[in-house]
Amino acid sequence: MKDDAITHFTKPHPHPLGAVRHGGDIASAEAIFGAPENGWLDLSTGINPNPYPLAEIPPEFLQRLPGRGEMNRLLQVARNYYRVSENAEIIAAPGSQALVRLVPTIFSHGQVSILGPTYAEHQPAWESAGHLAVSAESTCAQAAGTANYSLVVNPNNPTGTKHQVDGLLALAEEMFDRGGALVVDEAFADTCPELSLCPHAGQPGLIILRSFGKFFGMGGVRLGFVVTDKQTAKSIERALGPWAVSGPAIWAGISAMNDEKWILQNKKQLGENAKRLDDILLKTGMEIIGGTTLFRLASVVGANEIYERLGRNGILVRPFDENPNWLRFGIPANDEAFNRLESALDG
Repeated sequence: MKDDAITHFTKPHPHPLGAVRHGGDIASAEAIFGAPENGWLDLSTGINPNPYPLAEIPPEFLQRLPGRGEMNRLLQVARNYYRVSENAEIIAAPGSQALVRLVPTIFSHGQVSILGPTYAEHQPAWESAGHLAVSAESTCAQAAGTANYSLVVNPNNPTGTKHQVDGLLALAEEMFDRGGALVVDEAFADTCPELSLCPHAGQPGLIILRSFGKFFGMGGVRLGFVVTDKQTAKSIERALGPWAVSGPAIWAGISAMNDEKWILQNKKQLGENAKRLDDILLKTGMEIIGGTTLFRLASVVGANEIYERLGRNGILVRPFDENPNWLRFGIPANDEAFNRLESALDG
């Protein structure tokens, strides 16, 4: 791999903490388009539009601090759900975003190679922790470079690019040999568990981040997990401190990740709905260039005009300033949502 496959960012990340552009920002959309009469159809996130039907939270989960027993039960359920290796530790956190910010802080300052384009929060998280961020075009470029830390999102957001287990395990070994680590963000891996490194975790130099809210449709619960070796887990647990996860989040995690019937049915439904969305987008002249069954990435000339037309019809999708022909579409929840999107695109 040529040296120019890795390039340094020429300046710090352009967005300060808290200002990275994300989907789901209804307030900003209303500032541009106004409030639609029939409400927003928010397709700007990769969160499951049909959330897990969570039962009423028992009062004790709201009234007292989370106990060790409840946390241990959550971690065991999560260990089973993610198929975590017996050699690895799993820790719960208040959302995977909290781990995106925290993990870089436990390492000595160095250089991190970020496989991009990808989720925009990773770069500023590493830079805020004192590391130098460089971009990479491939995992081969990461292995051939000089960075002692590497960051890979698998499957990637927003492109949906998938990386195989063996290659990532080899990259983790390479990073560990340099005195660093590989961080793999598996926020969208629920629907493609064959890509997950969790069953292979435990080797030093490998840190895996998991998101609860995306697949289970409960982003507001703020629950995530980190899977790693025992020594690294201790450092992360100390940094998180006591009671990092709320009682309601513990209740939600235990309930949802234990429901095998719902999980299987939802994976099937998401796959069918993603195919239905593809058909609609292709019919309007868009090219499907990536995605997962939680979102689709389309490319089309005039993407901004389509974004604005949808916005005026109360439909919010995700544009990309750095890739003006890209639009990311979340999966519509039902026939009404599909029909509304199709009608707006036809108009």
